[in-house]
Amino acid sequence: MKRPLFCEICPFTYRLSIEKEIMKRNISDLMAGIRFAKERTDEQLPFMVYRHNSLIRRRLGNVDMQLQENKATNLALAVSHIDGVLIRPGETFSLWKLVGRTTASRGYKEGLTIAKGKPGSGIGGGLCQLSNLIHWMVLHSDLTITEHHHHDGLDLFPDHGRQIPFGTGTSISYNYLDYRFRNDTENTYQLFVKVDGEYLCGELRSVSTLEHSFHIYAEGEHFVREGDTIYRNGQVYRDTIDRATGEHIDRQLIRTNHAKVMYPMEIEGEK
Repeated sequence: MKRPLFCEICPFTYRLSIEKEIMKRNISDLMAGIRFAKERTDEQLPFMVYRHNSLIRRRLGNVDMQLQENKATNLALAVSHIDGVLIRPGETFSLWKLVGRTTASRGYKEGLTIAKGKPGSGIGGGLCQLSNLIHWMVLHSDLTITEHHHHDGLDLFPDHGRQIPFGTGTSISYNYLDYRFRNDTENTYQLFVKVDGEYLCGELRSVSTLEHSFHIYAEGEHFVREGDTIYRNGQVYRDTIDRATGEHIDRQLIRTNHAKVMYPMEIEGEK
């Protein structure tokens, strides 16, 4: 029998392992001397870079809908620490540096989490939807993504009206799995995020107009069976377009998907 890892022995050793990773991240940040974005203001910067709304309550397989209700609460708490934040030249945006720990004492509830490739629940669950939204907006800018974690090559739920390409999601866990981007431009950016009834709403704004626009899209999406397992394959690209001329400047492959399908499905044409 394979010897269990220290974190797998019991809940106590798992918690110790988590705290070790949190401490390592804090020390790493301190030693790196990163300038984190922290100033917030209600005054909107003049130029709209990109906006996107994301439906909060979605039917996801057999997931308890109460977890979706709790997610709405968690999102509302988290966005209150991000809304209006300025990202000045040379600064790095860190989701966890702004949001902090998602504990019950701060009002967070049991929400949907993903662990070891399976849906579960945990205090503060559901905030991946927030990092997903921010990531999608940042992809439409010239900001530099410095930390981004995928869901380990898993297709966890059917699309059900998917609006953005599969594979552009994010995975976060306080604080060692973060979502971060750095402003390497001379422009100042600003994020607005809020919970508005049914939707998580986001805006990315800036001081001046961007020279380029960006188009993100999927190509070659298909499902294949490998042995007893079905995989979702495809690529996600980002085109850079000159705003003045409409000329395509660059085409960048940002993700190749080979994701294990975790829900029942049939491949068209199979007998």
